[in-house]
Amino acid sequence: MTKALFVVSECAPLVKTGGLADVAGALPGALAEHGIAVRTLLPGYRTVLAQLGKTKKVAAYKDLLGGPAKLLACNVAGLDLLILDAPHLYDRDGAIYGDATGKDWSDNAERFAALCQVAAKIADAGLGDWTPDIVHGHDWQAGLTPEYLNNLQCEVPFVFTVHNIAFHGNTDAEKLGRLGLDPARFNADHFEFWGQISALKAGLVGAAKITTVSQTYAEELLTPAFGIGMDGLLRARQADLIGIVNGIDLDVWNPATDPNIKPYKTAAGKAANKKALRKTFGLGPSDGPTCVLVSRLTEQKGIDLLLETLPALLDRGGQIALLGSGDPKLEVALLEAADAHENLSVKIGYDEALSHKMMAGGDVILVPSRFEPCGLTQLYGLRYGTLPLVALTGGLADTVINASPAALAQNVATGVQFFPIEAQALANAFGRLCDLYADKPMWKSMQRNAMKQPVGWETSAADYKAVYDSLTEGQK
Repeated sequence: MTKALFVVSECAPLVKTGGLADVAGALPGALAEHGIAVRTLLPGYRTVLAQLGKTKKVAAYKDLLGGPAKLLACNVAGLDLLILDAPHLYDRDGAIYGDATGKDWSDNAERFAALCQVAAKIADAGLGDWTPDIVHGHDWQAGLTPEYLNNLQCEVPFVFTVHNIAFHGNTDAEKLGRLGLDPARFNADHFEFWGQISALKAGLVGAAKITTVSQTYAEELLTPAFGIGMDGLLRARQADLIGIVNGIDLDVWNPATDPNIKPYKTAAGKAANKKALRKTFGLGPSDGPTCVLVSRLTEQKGIDLLLETLPALLDRGGQIALLGSGDPKLEVALLEAADAHENLSVKIGYDEALSHKMMAGGDVILVPSRFEPCGLTQLYGLRYGTLPLVALTGGLADTVINASPAALAQNVATGVQFFPIEAQALANAFGRLCDLYADKPMWKSMQRNAMKQPVGWETSAADYKAVYDSLTEGQK
């Protein structure tokens, strides 16, 4: 039995801001099927502590970057968790990364360095009779872990997964001492990045293996356009860079058993959910496809492209039900557009149950992202027979089979892709989408194809096991 320690900043169902939490919540169960026992180290945010049942204190720290802390072990939703209870770092109002205004917490460097320090201590000294064979960190919040492993001369291998390279976790060099980092390693070969400490770079340099969340994104990261300043480092480490596409939790996202919807096993069962969705969003009957979009509202997600191309869909009888929050300017623009178009309805915010209802009731899930390392919403769409319309990038390219003439002739198409990622191409894709929707036999065939796609963790969990095995052979 291989023992793995996950180091993450969020984990469903306890705390979630995006897809990382879903991955952290679902992957341990899939790995268990391959003989890998995962314990997940997670910050003890106020919202997390409030959801815990019985816990056991397994470690204590007199001074962890400014205050006392303790480590709590518990099991929630089948996950073996290690909760870092450090009130001076995590017990506060606001969101997990920033305050109520959206501004990052000024001590985020300390908050996540503490998480990394504790991960290294666990790897070095163990917890009772449990010592991990692998430490697996996720995104920049776990990136300093190999530096602390190095400080302790601990040789437990570190695997680093990049979910989104756009976030580097940079902080001022004057915090070197406070964070307990070795000044001799503050250079271009280690974790220095343009005069700052880069937690992301520390993870990329110190990892034995680097994984990212789709094969196409792994290739994109090697280019200046997508590497966000880390492309040179990643090209140097290309032999250790592996793309493993994300999966979804097939129990949570199952149209046959979903408690949030009227369950169905075939796409024919979507009709009742579509009626309910239209009622929820105040949309009337229409001849075109009912599209849904559940997203952060940012330019990365292509929301500005959507605004520019609305007529291409709405003038063909299409509809959009949108749920999301983000850039205030985009929120205002969407609300104004909804006032002007009766077939566009916008709800600002996030509602997990509503997102399930949207996936069940929509004909199409829109994902017009400029870049998307993997994406999960298109996988939910496939599972629910809600055909994805996606940009040709990252995991969207790897998981959706475009309705090209060849794919349609072979009856394998599962959605519509567009490229280049610009307004005219999206407008053209809306036209193709409406043509496909008008061909009912073709549409039903694509829905069947979509619902048969393997979108769970089976294959990807096996790929992670292979990564772990390559690093732990000869350890035991």
